[in-house]
Amino acid sequence: MDKYMMIFRNTPVSEDAYANMSPEQMQAELDKWNSWIGGIAAQGKLIGSDALEATGKIVTGSKKVVTDGPYVESKELVSGYLLMHADSEAEALEHSKGCPVFEIDGSVEVRKLMVFE
Repeated sequence: MDKYMMIFRNTPVSEDAYANMSPEQMQAELDKWNSWIGGIAAQGKLIGSDALEATGKIVTGSKKVVTDGPYVESKELVSGYLLMHADSEAEALEHSKGCPVFEIDGSVEVRKLMVFE
């Protein structure tokens, strides 16, 4: 069985929508995510999953310059990830289709992890 990573991307507009949710709306949104991730976990396929803070730092180049990021002008923001076991890319893609990020016009990038032996 291979490992796959799902990378969740939101647009700045969808990030604003999250920021303006009431506590009840935010809980309902978290319940959707927990249900979807719980379904993957119930099949014994989940390795781990976390949301990411909206801001961070970027280290760039040979001089290792540190800047704030991600940048506001970005079209998409990485908002979280999920690691899972899957028998094939098709299976991982099928699981990705249940992700709540699509309800806010986000996207899921599905990538197989490379194994170095």
